Amino acid sequence: MAHSTYVPHVEAERAEMLRAIGISSMDELFAAIPRELQVERVNIPEGMTEIEVERMLRALARRNRTDLVCFLGGGFYDHYVPAAVDAVLQRGEFSTAYTPYQPEVSQGTLQAAFEFQSAICRLTGMEVANASLYDGGTAIFEAMTMAARCTGRSRVLIDTGVSPIYREMLHTYSAKLHIAQEEIGTRNGVLDQEAMSAALNDRVAAVVLQNPNFFGCIEDHTAIIERAHAVGALVIMSVYPLSLAILKTPGEMGADIVVGEGQSLGIPLSFGGPYVGFMATRKSLVRKMPGRIVGMTRDGQGRRGFVLTLQAREQHIRREKATSNICTNQNLCALAAGAYVALLGKQGLIEVAELCADNASYAYEKLTAVPGVERTFRATFFNEFCITLPRDARDVIGDLIDRGFAAGFPVGRYYEGMDNVALVAVTEMRTKEEIDRLAAALEAVV
Repeated sequence: MAHSTYVPHVEAERAEMLRAIGISSMDELFAAIPRELQVERVNIPEGMTEIEVERMLRALARRNRTDLVCFLGGGFYDHYVPAAVDAVLQRGEFSTAYTPYQPEVSQGTLQAAFEFQSAICRLTGMEVANASLYDGGTAIFEAMTMAARCTGRSRVLIDTGVSPIYREMLHTYSAKLHIAQEEIGTRNGVLDQEAMSAALNDRVAAVVLQNPNFFGCIEDHTAIIERAHAVGALVIMSVYPLSLAILKTPGEMGADIVVGEGQSLGIPLSFGGPYVGFMATRKSLVRKMPGRIVGMTRDGQGRRGFVLTLQAREQHIRREKATSNICTNQNLCALAAGAYVALLGKQGLIEVAELCADNASYAYEKLTAVPGVERTFRATFFNEFCITLPRDARDVIGDLIDRGFAAGFPVGRYYEGMDNVALVAVTEMRTKEEIDRLAAALEAVV
Protein backbone atom coordinates (compact mmCIF):
# COMPACT_ATOMS: atom_id res chain seq x y z
CA MET A 1 0.00 0.00 0.00
CA ALA A 2 1.40 3.39 -0.91
CA HIS A 3 0.62 6.85 0.41
CA SER A 4 -1.24 8.64 -2.37
CA THR A 5 0.09 11.90 -3.76
CA TYR A 6 -2.60 14.52 -4.51
CA VAL A 7 -2.41 17.59 -6.72
CA PRO A 8 -3.64 20.86 -5.13
CA HIS A 9 -7.04 21.08 -6.82
CA VAL A 10 -8.20 17.83 -5.16
CA GLU A 11 -7.05 18.70 -1.64
CA ALA A 12 -10.51 20.00 -0.71
CA GLU A 13 -12.19 16.82 -1.94
CA ARG A 14 -9.73 14.72 0.04
CA ALA A 15 -10.37 16.67 3.24
CA GLU A 16 -14.12 16.35 2.75
CA MET A 17 -13.83 12.61 2.24
CA LEU A 18 -11.76 12.20 5.42
CA ARG A 19 -14.27 14.21 7.45
CA ALA A 20 -17.13 12.12 6.06
CA ILE A 21 -15.58 8.89 7.31
CA GLY A 22 -14.52 10.37 10.64
CA ILE A 23 -10.73 10.50 10.38
CA SER A 24 -8.25 13.34 10.13
CA SER A 25 -5.48 12.14 7.80
CA MET A 26 -4.51 9.64 5.12
CA ASP A 27 -2.01 8.09 7.54
CA GLU A 28 -4.88 7.34 9.90
CA LEU A 29 -6.81 5.75 7.04
CA PHE A 30 -4.01 3.24 6.45
CA ALA A 31 -3.03 2.79 10.12
CA ALA A 32 -4.20 -0.83 10.11
CA ILE A 33 -1.48 -1.71 7.59
CA PRO A 34 1.91 -2.32 9.26
CA ARG A 35 4.37 0.45 8.51
CA GLU A 36 6.93 -1.97 7.05
CA LEU A 37 4.41 -2.95 4.37
CA GLN A 38 3.81 0.65 3.29
CA VAL A 39 5.87 2.64 0.78
CA GLU A 40 6.17 6.38 0.56
CA ARG A 41 5.39 6.67 -3.14
CA VAL A 42 4.83 4.62 -6.27
CA ASN A 43 7.17 5.50 -9.11
CA ILE A 44 4.90 5.59 -12.12
CA PRO A 45 6.67 6.51 -15.38
CA GLU A 46 5.47 9.28 -17.63
CA GLY A 47 2.69 8.38 -20.05
CA MET A 48 3.42 7.12 -23.56
CA THR A 49 1.64 7.53 -26.85
CA GLU A 50 -0.37 4.68 -28.30
CA ILE A 51 2.34 4.06 -30.89
CA GLU A 52 5.02 3.88 -28.19
CA VAL A 53 2.94 1.47 -26.12
CA GLU A 54 2.41 -0.80 -29.11
CA ARG A 55 6.13 -0.80 -29.91
CA MET A 56 7.00 -1.65 -26.31
CA LEU A 57 4.49 -4.52 -26.16
CA ARG A 58 5.70 -5.95 -29.46
CA ALA A 59 9.28 -5.82 -28.19
CA LEU A 60 8.24 -7.69 -25.04
CA ALA A 61 6.34 -10.27 -27.10
CA ARG A 62 9.43 -10.93 -29.24
CA ARG A 63 11.24 -12.06 -26.09
CA ASN A 64 8.89 -15.05 -25.81
CA ARG A 65 9.98 -18.32 -27.42
CA THR A 66 7.01 -19.38 -29.54
CA ASP A 67 8.99 -21.86 -31.63
CA LEU A 68 9.65 -24.45 -28.91
CA VAL A 69 8.24 -27.96 -29.30
CA CYS A 70 6.24 -28.43 -26.11
CA PHE A 71 6.64 -31.44 -23.81
CA LEU A 72 5.55 -29.53 -20.71
CA GLY A 73 2.79 -30.78 -18.41
CA GLY A 74 2.32 -30.78 -14.67
CA GLY A 75 -1.37 -29.95 -14.91
CA PHE A 76 -1.50 -27.84 -18.10
CA TYR A 77 -1.19 -29.42 -21.53
CA ASP A 78 -0.69 -28.56 -25.20
CA HIS A 79 -3.83 -30.06 -26.74
CA TYR A 80 -5.36 -29.19 -30.09
CA VAL A 81 -8.34 -26.82 -29.92
CA PRO A 82 -10.73 -27.18 -32.91
CA ALA A 83 -11.43 -23.92 -34.73
CA ALA A 84 -15.15 -24.39 -34.07
CA VAL A 85 -14.56 -23.80 -30.33
CA ASP A 86 -13.40 -20.23 -30.97
CA ALA A 87 -16.26 -19.72 -33.43
CA VAL A 88 -18.75 -20.56 -30.67
CA LEU A 89 -17.01 -18.33 -28.12
CA GLN A 90 -17.04 -15.33 -30.49
CA ARG A 91 -20.80 -15.30 -30.78
CA GLY A 92 -22.28 -12.19 -29.22
CA GLU A 93 -24.56 -14.20 -26.95
CA PHE A 94 -21.49 -15.41 -25.05
CA SER A 95 -19.47 -12.21 -24.75
CA THR A 96 -19.39 -12.25 -20.94
CA ALA A 97 -17.64 -14.43 -18.38
CA TYR A 98 -20.44 -13.83 -15.87
CA THR A 99 -23.00 -16.36 -14.81
CA PRO A 100 -26.30 -14.50 -15.23
CA TYR A 101 -28.36 -13.37 -12.27
CA GLN A 102 -31.53 -13.08 -14.38
CA PRO A 103 -31.92 -16.56 -15.85
CA GLU A 104 -35.17 -15.80 -17.60
CA VAL A 105 -33.33 -13.57 -20.09
CA SER A 106 -30.17 -15.69 -20.42
CA GLN A 107 -31.39 -19.07 -21.65
CA GLY A 108 -28.51 -19.63 -24.09
CA THR A 109 -25.80 -19.05 -21.50
CA LEU A 110 -27.65 -21.14 -18.93
CA GLN A 111 -28.10 -24.02 -21.35
CA ALA A 112 -24.37 -23.92 -22.17
CA ALA A 113 -23.56 -24.15 -18.45
CA PHE A 114 -26.05 -27.00 -18.05
CA GLU A 115 -24.37 -28.91 -20.88
CA PHE A 116 -20.97 -28.31 -19.26
CA GLN A 117 -22.29 -29.74 -15.98
CA SER A 118 -23.70 -32.76 -17.83
CA ALA A 119 -20.36 -33.41 -19.57
CA ILE A 120 -18.46 -33.23 -16.28
CA CYS A 121 -20.86 -35.72 -14.69
CA ARG A 122 -20.41 -38.12 -17.61
CA LEU A 123 -16.62 -37.86 -17.51
CA THR A 124 -16.25 -38.23 -13.73
CA GLY A 125 -19.02 -40.76 -13.12
CA MET A 126 -20.58 -38.49 -10.51
CA GLU A 127 -24.20 -37.45 -10.02
CA VAL A 128 -24.12 -33.65 -10.01
CA ALA A 129 -21.68 -30.90 -11.04
CA ASN A 130 -21.65 -27.14 -10.59
CA ALA A 131 -21.41 -24.50 -13.33
CA SER A 132 -17.59 -24.22 -12.99
CA LEU A 133 -15.04 -22.73 -10.60
CA TYR A 134 -12.04 -20.46 -11.09
CA ASP A 135 -9.39 -23.13 -11.74
CA GLY A 136 -8.20 -26.54 -10.60
CA GLY A 137 -6.34 -25.20 -7.56
CA THR A 138 -9.17 -23.19 -6.08
CA ALA A 139 -11.54 -26.07 -6.86
CA ILE A 140 -9.56 -28.42 -4.63
CA PHE A 141 -9.62 -25.82 -1.83
CA GLU A 142 -13.39 -25.42 -2.21
CA ALA A 143 -13.71 -29.20 -2.00
CA MET A 144 -11.67 -29.31 1.21
CA THR A 145 -13.84 -26.71 2.95
CA MET A 146 -16.96 -28.44 1.64
CA ALA A 147 -15.80 -31.72 3.22
CA ALA A 148 -15.19 -29.95 6.52
CA ARG A 149 -18.75 -28.55 6.42
CA CYS A 150 -20.23 -31.93 5.56
CA THR A 151 -18.42 -33.89 8.27
CA GLY A 152 -18.05 -31.28 11.01
CA ARG A 153 -14.39 -32.30 11.26
CA SER A 154 -11.22 -30.29 10.74
CA ARG A 155 -8.37 -32.67 9.85
CA VAL A 156 -7.41 -33.35 6.23
CA LEU A 157 -4.94 -35.91 4.85
CA ILE A 158 -3.27 -34.95 1.56
CA ASP A 159 -1.36 -37.30 -0.73
CA THR A 160 1.96 -35.68 -1.74
CA GLY A 161 1.30 -37.03 -5.22
CA VAL A 162 -1.25 -34.21 -5.47
CA SER A 163 0.14 -31.30 -7.50
CA PRO A 164 2.56 -29.31 -5.32
CA ILE A 165 1.06 -26.15 -6.80
CA TYR A 166 -2.37 -27.20 -5.56
CA ARG A 167 -1.00 -28.20 -2.16
CA GLU A 168 0.61 -24.80 -1.78
CA MET A 169 -2.72 -23.19 -2.66
CA LEU A 170 -4.44 -25.32 -0.02
CA HIS A 171 -2.01 -24.10 2.63
CA THR A 172 -2.29 -20.47 1.53
CA TYR A 173 -6.06 -20.29 1.21
CA SER A 174 -6.65 -22.03 4.54
CA ALA A 175 -3.96 -20.20 6.54
CA LYS A 176 -6.61 -18.53 8.72
CA LEU A 177 -8.99 -21.47 8.84
CA HIS A 178 -9.09 -24.09 11.57
CA ILE A 179 -8.27 -26.97 9.24
CA ALA A 180 -5.25 -29.13 10.11
CA GLN A 181 -3.50 -30.50 7.04
CA GLU A 182 -1.21 -33.53 7.11
CA GLU A 183 0.68 -34.67 4.03
CA ILE A 184 1.16 -38.39 3.39
CA GLY A 185 4.17 -39.36 1.29
CA THR A 186 4.51 -41.49 -1.81
CA ARG A 187 6.39 -44.72 -2.35
CA ASN A 188 7.74 -45.59 -5.81
CA GLY A 189 5.75 -42.76 -7.32
CA VAL A 190 2.34 -43.67 -5.86
CA LEU A 191 0.50 -43.12 -2.60
CA ASP A 192 1.94 -44.89 0.44
CA GLN A 193 -1.32 -46.65 1.30
CA GLU A 194 0.00 -48.08 4.57
CA ALA A 195 0.92 -44.61 5.84
CA MET A 196 -2.43 -43.22 4.71
CA SER A 197 -4.33 -46.05 6.40
CA ALA A 198 -2.39 -45.52 9.62
CA ALA A 199 -3.29 -41.80 9.63
CA LEU A 200 -7.02 -42.38 9.15
CA ASN A 201 -9.28 -41.96 12.20
CA ASP A 202 -12.66 -40.53 13.17
CA ARG A 203 -11.28 -36.96 13.24
CA VAL A 204 -10.44 -36.91 9.53
CA ALA A 205 -12.78 -34.80 7.41
CA ALA A 206 -11.28 -35.68 4.05
CA VAL A 207 -8.58 -37.49 2.14
CA VAL A 208 -7.24 -35.58 -0.88
CA LEU A 209 -5.96 -37.70 -3.78
CA GLN A 210 -5.02 -37.16 -7.43
CA ASN A 211 -5.21 -39.47 -10.45
CA PRO A 212 -3.06 -39.51 -12.48
CA ASN A 213 -0.82 -37.96 -9.84
CA PHE A 214 1.75 -35.22 -10.37
CA PHE A 215 4.36 -37.78 -11.46
CA GLY A 216 1.94 -39.03 -14.13
CA CYS A 217 1.35 -42.33 -12.35
CA ILE A 218 -2.10 -43.91 -12.58
CA GLU A 219 -3.59 -45.30 -9.36
CA ASP A 220 -6.75 -47.20 -8.50
CA HIS A 221 -7.77 -45.59 -5.21
CA THR A 222 -10.73 -47.90 -4.54
CA ALA A 223 -9.18 -49.60 -1.51
CA ILE A 224 -8.06 -46.44 0.29
CA ILE A 225 -11.43 -44.82 -0.44
CA GLU A 226 -13.17 -47.72 1.28
CA ARG A 227 -10.89 -47.32 4.30
CA ALA A 228 -11.60 -43.60 4.45
CA HIS A 229 -15.34 -44.21 4.30
CA ALA A 230 -15.03 -46.74 7.12
CA VAL A 231 -14.01 -43.91 9.51
CA GLY A 232 -16.58 -41.46 8.13
CA ALA A 233 -14.16 -39.38 6.03
CA LEU A 234 -14.97 -38.04 2.58
CA VAL A 235 -12.62 -38.52 -0.36
CA ILE A 236 -11.67 -35.70 -2.71
CA MET A 237 -10.04 -36.64 -6.00
CA SER A 238 -8.37 -34.24 -8.41
CA VAL A 239 -8.38 -35.54 -11.98
CA TYR A 240 -7.14 -34.82 -15.50
CA PRO A 241 -10.49 -34.77 -17.32
CA LEU A 242 -9.28 -35.91 -20.74
CA SER A 243 -7.73 -39.03 -19.19
CA LEU A 244 -11.18 -40.07 -17.92
CA ALA A 245 -12.18 -40.97 -21.47
CA ILE A 246 -10.18 -44.19 -21.01
CA LEU A 247 -9.39 -44.51 -17.28
CA LYS A 248 -11.51 -45.83 -14.42
CA THR A 249 -13.62 -42.92 -13.22
CA PRO A 250 -13.56 -41.44 -9.71
CA GLY A 251 -17.22 -42.38 -9.43
CA GLU A 252 -16.38 -46.03 -10.07
CA MET A 253 -13.69 -45.85 -7.37
CA GLY A 254 -16.20 -44.41 -4.86
CA ALA A 255 -14.92 -40.81 -4.57
CA ASP A 256 -17.22 -38.28 -2.91
CA ILE A 257 -16.02 -35.00 -4.46
CA VAL A 258 -14.22 -34.77 -7.79
CA VAL A 259 -12.38 -31.64 -8.92
CA GLY A 260 -9.94 -30.70 -11.62
CA GLU A 261 -8.60 -28.24 -14.13
CA GLY A 262 -10.59 -28.06 -17.36
CA GLN A 263 -7.82 -26.51 -19.48
CA SER A 264 -7.32 -29.76 -21.40
CA LEU A 265 -10.90 -29.50 -22.70
CA GLY A 266 -10.52 -26.93 -25.46
CA ILE A 267 -8.68 -24.11 -23.67
CA PRO A 268 -5.23 -23.12 -25.00
CA LEU A 269 -2.13 -22.69 -22.90
CA SER A 270 -2.11 -19.03 -21.95
CA PHE A 271 0.60 -18.06 -19.45
CA GLY A 272 -1.44 -19.43 -16.54
CA GLY A 273 -4.98 -18.59 -17.54
CA PRO A 274 -7.77 -17.81 -17.58
CA TYR A 275 -8.67 -21.45 -17.05
CA VAL A 276 -11.66 -23.21 -15.55
CA GLY A 277 -12.10 -25.45 -12.54
CA PHE A 278 -14.84 -28.03 -12.17
CA MET A 279 -16.45 -29.85 -9.27
CA ALA A 280 -18.76 -32.86 -9.19
CA THR A 281 -20.16 -34.75 -6.24
CA ARG A 282 -22.78 -37.21 -5.07
CA LYS A 283 -26.35 -35.96 -4.99
CA SER A 284 -26.55 -36.39 -1.22
CA LEU A 285 -23.88 -33.66 -0.80
CA VAL A 286 -25.26 -31.19 -3.32
CA ARG A 287 -26.55 -28.68 -0.77
CA LYS A 288 -23.05 -28.25 0.63
CA MET A 289 -21.44 -27.79 -2.79
CA PRO A 290 -20.13 -24.27 -3.58
CA GLY A 291 -20.70 -22.38 -6.79
CA ARG A 292 -23.74 -22.13 -8.98
CA ILE A 293 -25.80 -24.97 -10.38
CA VAL A 294 -27.95 -24.66 -13.48
CA GLY A 295 -31.07 -26.79 -13.49
CA MET A 296 -33.52 -27.72 -16.25
CA THR A 297 -37.24 -27.23 -15.70
CA ARG A 298 -40.56 -26.59 -17.45
CA ASP A 299 -42.55 -23.38 -17.46
CA GLY A 300 -46.33 -23.06 -17.01
CA GLN A 301 -46.84 -23.90 -20.68
CA GLY A 302 -44.68 -27.00 -20.56
CA ARG A 303 -41.74 -25.44 -22.39
CA ARG A 304 -38.21 -26.46 -21.38
CA GLY A 305 -36.19 -23.80 -19.61
CA PHE A 306 -33.01 -23.37 -17.56
CA VAL A 307 -32.64 -21.69 -14.17
CA LEU A 308 -30.01 -21.09 -11.52
CA THR A 309 -30.81 -23.25 -8.53
CA LEU A 310 -29.63 -23.55 -4.91
CA GLN A 311 -28.52 -19.92 -4.95
CA ALA A 312 -29.19 -19.49 -1.24
CA ARG A 313 -25.63 -20.67 -0.65
CA GLU A 314 -24.14 -17.67 -2.45
CA GLN A 315 -22.47 -14.70 -0.80
CA HIS A 316 -24.60 -12.11 -2.59
CA ILE A 317 -27.54 -13.56 -0.63
CA ARG A 318 -26.13 -14.98 2.61
CA ARG A 319 -23.00 -12.85 3.05
CA GLU A 320 -20.64 -14.39 5.62
CA LYS A 321 -22.86 -17.49 6.02
CA ALA A 322 -22.46 -18.45 2.38
CA THR A 323 -20.76 -21.71 1.40
CA SER A 324 -18.84 -19.95 -1.37
CA ASN A 325 -17.63 -16.52 -2.40
CA ILE A 326 -17.68 -17.30 -6.10
CA CYS A 327 -19.51 -14.36 -7.64
CA THR A 328 -17.93 -14.34 -11.08
CA ASN A 329 -16.82 -17.70 -12.36
CA GLN A 330 -15.07 -18.69 -15.57
CA ASN A 331 -18.27 -19.21 -17.51
CA LEU A 332 -16.73 -18.36 -20.88
CA CYS A 333 -14.03 -20.98 -20.32
CA ALA A 334 -16.69 -23.46 -19.26
CA LEU A 335 -18.46 -22.70 -22.53
CA ALA A 336 -15.23 -23.54 -24.40
CA ALA A 337 -14.96 -26.84 -22.52
CA GLY A 338 -18.58 -27.69 -23.24
CA ALA A 339 -18.16 -26.87 -26.93
CA TYR A 340 -14.98 -28.99 -27.12
CA VAL A 341 -16.63 -32.03 -25.54
CA ALA A 342 -19.73 -31.67 -27.74
CA LEU A 343 -17.62 -31.37 -30.91
CA LEU A 344 -15.51 -34.43 -30.19
CA GLY A 345 -18.24 -36.57 -28.70
CA LYS A 346 -17.67 -39.75 -26.70
CA GLN A 347 -15.67 -41.58 -29.38
CA GLY A 348 -13.63 -38.50 -30.26
CA LEU A 349 -12.56 -38.04 -26.64
CA ILE A 350 -11.57 -41.71 -26.45
CA GLU A 351 -9.50 -41.40 -29.63
CA VAL A 352 -7.68 -38.27 -28.40
CA ALA A 353 -6.94 -39.90 -25.04
CA GLU A 354 -5.67 -43.07 -26.72
CA LEU A 355 -3.46 -41.04 -29.06
CA CYS A 356 -1.98 -39.18 -26.08
CA ALA A 357 -1.26 -42.45 -24.30
CA ASP A 358 0.26 -44.07 -27.40
CA ASN A 359 2.50 -41.07 -28.11
CA ALA A 360 3.62 -40.99 -24.48
CA SER A 361 4.49 -44.69 -24.52
CA TYR A 362 6.55 -44.17 -27.68
CA ALA A 363 8.35 -41.19 -26.13
CA TYR A 364 9.00 -43.14 -22.93
CA GLU A 365 10.72 -45.94 -24.83
CA LYS A 366 12.78 -43.53 -26.94
CA LEU A 367 13.93 -41.33 -24.06
CA THR A 368 14.76 -44.14 -21.64
CA ALA A 369 16.85 -45.75 -24.40
CA VAL A 370 19.21 -42.76 -24.29
CA PRO A 371 22.43 -43.77 -22.48
CA GLY A 372 22.41 -42.41 -18.94
CA VAL A 373 18.64 -41.83 -18.85
CA GLU A 374 16.61 -44.12 -16.60
CA ARG A 375 12.95 -44.70 -15.83
CA THR A 376 12.11 -43.17 -12.45
CA PHE A 377 9.01 -45.20 -11.56
CA ARG A 378 7.53 -48.49 -12.76
CA ALA A 379 3.91 -47.39 -12.38
CA THR A 380 1.56 -47.19 -15.36
CA PHE A 381 1.11 -43.69 -16.80
CA PHE A 382 -1.34 -41.91 -19.10
CA ASN A 383 0.45 -39.21 -21.12
CA GLU A 384 3.02 -38.01 -18.62
CA PHE A 385 5.99 -39.72 -17.00
CA CYS A 386 9.20 -39.10 -15.05
CA ILE A 387 12.72 -39.85 -16.26
CA THR A 388 15.94 -39.68 -14.25
CA LEU A 389 18.80 -37.85 -15.94
CA PRO A 390 22.54 -38.17 -15.28
CA ARG A 391 22.73 -34.54 -14.10
CA ASP A 392 20.49 -31.78 -12.79
CA ALA A 393 17.22 -31.67 -14.73
CA ARG A 394 17.18 -27.87 -14.67
CA ASP A 395 20.45 -27.76 -16.59
CA VAL A 396 19.42 -30.43 -19.08
CA ILE A 397 16.07 -28.76 -19.76
CA GLY A 398 17.85 -25.43 -20.17
CA ASP A 399 20.24 -26.94 -22.71
CA LEU A 400 17.31 -28.43 -24.64
CA ILE A 401 15.62 -25.03 -24.88
CA ASP A 402 18.63 -23.92 -26.94
CA ARG A 403 17.88 -26.85 -29.26
CA GLY A 404 14.22 -25.89 -29.70
CA PHE A 405 12.46 -27.99 -27.06
CA ALA A 406 10.47 -27.16 -23.94
CA ALA A 407 11.46 -30.64 -22.84
CA GLY A 408 9.75 -31.04 -19.50
CA PHE A 409 9.48 -29.87 -15.91
CA PRO A 410 12.27 -30.20 -13.31
CA VAL A 411 10.63 -32.19 -10.51
CA GLY A 412 13.29 -31.15 -8.01
CA ARG A 413 11.76 -27.70 -7.96
CA TYR A 414 9.08 -29.09 -5.64
CA TYR A 415 10.40 -32.45 -4.39
CA GLU A 416 13.57 -32.91 -2.34
CA GLY A 417 16.07 -35.46 -3.61
CA MET A 418 14.66 -35.41 -7.17
CA ASP A 419 16.94 -32.82 -8.73
CA ASN A 420 17.81 -35.13 -11.64
CA VAL A 421 14.19 -36.03 -12.42
CA ALA A 422 12.24 -34.48 -15.30
CA LEU A 423 8.48 -34.72 -15.86
CA VAL A 424 7.70 -35.14 -19.57
CA ALA A 425 4.20 -34.77 -21.07
CA VAL A 426 3.14 -35.91 -24.54
CA THR A 427 -0.18 -35.08 -26.18
CA GLU A 428 -1.84 -35.72 -29.52
CA MET A 429 -0.02 -32.61 -30.80
CA ARG A 430 3.39 -34.31 -30.80
CA THR A 431 4.55 -36.32 -33.79
CA LYS A 432 6.91 -39.28 -33.79
CA GLU A 433 9.39 -37.14 -35.75
CA GLU A 434 9.36 -34.53 -32.95
CA ILE A 435 9.79 -37.23 -30.32
CA ASP A 436 12.71 -38.73 -32.26
CA ARG A 437 14.35 -35.30 -32.50
CA LEU A 438 13.89 -34.77 -28.75
CA ALA A 439 15.56 -38.12 -28.03
CA ALA A 440 18.49 -37.21 -30.29
CA ALA A 441 18.84 -33.79 -28.66
CA LEU A 442 18.66 -35.32 -25.18
CA GLU A 443 21.42 -37.79 -26.06
CA ALA A 444 23.55 -34.89 -27.29
CA VAL A 445 23.23 -32.87 -24.08
CA VAL A 446 23.57 -35.67 -21.49
